[in-house]
Amino acid sequence: MLALQGDFAAHRSALEQRNVEAVELRRTADLTAVDGVVLPGGESTTMLRLLEEDALAERLTSAVREGLPVLATCAGLILLAREVRRPAQRSLGLLDVAVERNAYGRQVDSVVMPVTVEERAMAELGATELEAVFIRAPRVVEVGPQVAVLARRGKDPVLLRQTSIVAATFHPELSVSSPVIDAFIASLGGAR
Repeated sequence: MLALQGDFAAHRSALEQRNVEAVELRRTADLTAVDGVVLPGGESTTMLRLLEEDALAERLTSAVREGLPVLATCAGLILLAREVRRPAQRSLGLLDVAVERNAYGRQVDSVVMPVTVEERAMAELGATELEAVFIRAPRVVEVGPQVAVLARRGKDPVLLRQTSIVAATFHPELSVSSPVIDAFIASLGGAR
């Protein structure tokens, strides 16, 4: 998991509770020891700046394009987006979506609520609803043709899949039972 800044400790805990070893990714060399990567919530502009040190952004981008499984949550989704708005910022451009940062409000507007699982994703996630923790969450405002929407908050896409990337605008690692974390772990079986 990317451990430069943000909510990586909660992801580590969620993985370790499921008997999955979590490697903290801080340098390019760390990437060789992983079967998948978690891009946690946090502050996306800070993470992007830190990723550019040691050419980690370039190597990570290459690994994801080669099929490395990724779970991106909140700011992690922003890092991967094709376009970031309000305010505009650079990103890695690996996920064919446009997002607006902090679209659901400030920290005080954080909420835990159910989101609706799309019918095509019910078997994979084993649920019709998921608990979703939204903290200064981005809103997905455009979805490209290669992106499957797995869950929605009202009409807004909040859980997406594109090839080996699973991306959530919310924080699945903060829910005790998280089919999203379980689905990511299942995807590691086919990792490089």
